[in-house]
Amino acid sequence: MAKSRRGTALNEEEKRPLNKENIKKLTGIFSFIKPYKGYFIIGLFFLLISSTTLLGFPYVAGKLVDVAQGNAEGIFSDINRVAIILIAILAVQSIFSFFRVYLFAQVSERAMADMRTGLYSKLMELPMTFYDKKRVGEIVSRITTDIALLQDTFSVTLAEFIRQVATLIIGAFIIFYTTPELSLFMLGTFPILVIAAMVFGRFIRKLSKKTQDELASANVVVEETLQSINVVKAFTSEFIEVVRYKKSMAKVVKVALKSASFRGAFISFIIFAMFGGIVAVMWYGANLVQAGDMSVGDLLSFVLYTTFIGGSIAGLGDLYGQIQKAIGASERVMEILEEEGEQKINESDQKELTLHGDIEFKEVGFSYPTRKDVKVLENLSFKVSAGEKIALVGHSGAGKSTIIQLLLRFYNLDSGAICVDNKEVTNYDLSGYRKNIGIVPQEIILFGGSIRENIAYGKPGATEEEILQAAQKANAWLFIKDFPEGLDTLVGERGVKLSGGQRQRIAIARAILKDPKILILDEATSSLDAESENYVKEALDELMKNRTTIIIAHRLATIRKVDKIYVLKEGKIAESGSHEELISAADGTYNNLVKLQLQD
Repeated sequence: MAKSRRGTALNEEEKRPLNKENIKKLTGIFSFIKPYKGYFIIGLFFLLISSTTLLGFPYVAGKLVDVAQGNAEGIFSDINRVAIILIAILAVQSIFSFFRVYLFAQVSERAMADMRTGLYSKLMELPMTFYDKKRVGEIVSRITTDIALLQDTFSVTLAEFIRQVATLIIGAFIIFYTTPELSLFMLGTFPILVIAAMVFGRFIRKLSKKTQDELASANVVVEETLQSINVVKAFTSEFIEVVRYKKSMAKVVKVALKSASFRGAFISFIIFAMFGGIVAVMWYGANLVQAGDMSVGDLLSFVLYTTFIGGSIAGLGDLYGQIQKAIGASERVMEILEEEGEQKINESDQKELTLHGDIEFKEVGFSYPTRKDVKVLENLSFKVSAGEKIALVGHSGAGKSTIIQLLLRFYNLDSGAICVDNKEVTNYDLSGYRKNIGIVPQEIILFGGSIRENIAYGKPGATEEEILQAAQKANAWLFIKDFPEGLDTLVGERGVKLSGGQRQRIAIARAILKDPKILILDEATSSLDAESENYVKEALDELMKNRTTIIIAHRLATIRKVDKIYVLKEGKIAESGSHEELISAADGTYNNLVKLQLQD
């Protein structure tokens, strides 16, 4: 048996090396920061001032020791004055740090909100081919996990990286200027830290990436299970799914603990090497003090500067890893933002368009992009006159739903053309074109708001009277008026609080309110009880008046009154005609389908 791919990791990306090419990818995200560059520049100024001010602390602290020994002069000759200067340094640094954090938060929160909105807008623009290739869990991960990582990068990591680099450079300059002999001695300890950071960092990067992948696998299990919770419960597979999730989480914990052990070993080594270096420097410095080549205050200042610099070096390793992750996240986000959309989501640019309703398929050939080797439609041709009602029938996989998806322009044709009102559909403004098409699917999807909001989805901005009339025409008002909250009744996620017949009638009301010229019905009564079916049929009859209607028929008894029936077989039209004409052909495909259903 082939191994199941359910729950496999979404991405195989390593954390990106910090080279020129990958930094360019990260700078693509800076376009979202541009509107807030004023906040960013002022925050950067406060960051540099606070870092520089804090670096004065070791120098003044050293002078405090010298003045206690009577070795200081000038401004640092009074012990109280030196103490006040130290307090002033801390106060200035604290105030500037507050504004630095606040300003960077302004930039990151606003910019990432813009990015989430931009990414969501792009997702709304993208064609169905994109969603055929991507899993919902993966897409949700881009707009949540990846942007959350970028948010941390711009609010904390980037600021800390700049601060640590500034501390390292300025601190190194100060100690080399004030105590060059001791600084050269200290420099000898650096290679050990650098080599250790490279060796440990490589292992930590691999394990962190593996942890992310395993966590992504676990998230896919959750996403798939929750989306299909009715199937899980119907098959009493709750325990199986819990076990599957436990296994995924066990892998996450195993890899994460291994990663933590390497991180712990790395941090322990850095602490040992750093403080060992400080001990060696203090030993050498003590010899210089003993020889009279350095004061005790200068030695204290040097040790404090060394601690600052060592802390910066240790912190840069982790910050470097975070920036690498951010580059990977930015690349995945930018991949979506750079995808070619089917339309721009801008209400003001949408053109008003009113169609008449004539439809013609001209030798249409089509294969789904994900299954190019399977020909779904082959040289398919038929016409539907404005106001005419036709039905599409055939076995599963014959191409009925594909015809509807192509009419809605969810996919591009491989060959042939689809014309509406004697004009190829690709020449119409996409949004304006789709506003002329209404659909009542077999599986009704309602949004988790109120009944009013779900009906008004067919015409945003509809008046109360228009919504009420649509509900009445759809026979939906018969049950809505019995609810205590009426139109404000919440339907629950995907409409779970309503029955199938109630959901159908709300969907019909939505279509009535939209007032489309072309109507698509995907056997809207196939799963209803007799009473609900009767109400829905009445509503559908009202809806179909004066509209070009295409019905995907599963129960053939419901399409006897249509003007024409097209029987599909293997992507081609096998037969066409009225119900009476087709049933009279004893050996016809339609006749056989009717007989099969009568046997049921």
